[in-house]
Amino acid sequence: MYPTDCKYTKDHEWIRMNGATAEIGITEYAQKQLGDIVFVEVPTVGRTVEEGQEFGNVESVKSVSDLFMPVGGKVTEVNGDLESEPELLNMEPHDTWIIKVQVSDKKQLDGLMSADKYEKFIASGED
Repeated sequence: MYPTDCKYTKDHEWIRMNGATAEIGITEYAQKQLGDIVFVEVPTVGRTVEEGQEFGNVESVKSVSDLFMPVGGKVTEVNGDLESEPELLNMEPHDTWIIKVQVSDKKQLDGLMSADKYEKFIASGED
């Protein structure tokens, strides 16, 4: 169910590497927990964010959920489509990235979960 070309966090973000740049979004599980997404707050381009640091939030009809960086890096692009169509995260969560970052240390990816491990994590109910 979860794309194997991504790594996953316990906070339900995914990261997909493309060279030195990474796309970051939220998982199918996260969007189902949130419900209908109505607003996405993102950082400004050029901002450097550390691994584990909050970089924005997703607001739904149910709640507001913070977004955390899976790795440290510099924000190179934000998904402008989400400003007018935040519901894209509900429709295609693994194809809709929120931000792109230039990763500062690819070794940080080693601490993230594979798709298989993430599926076991959410099935365990530990979140």
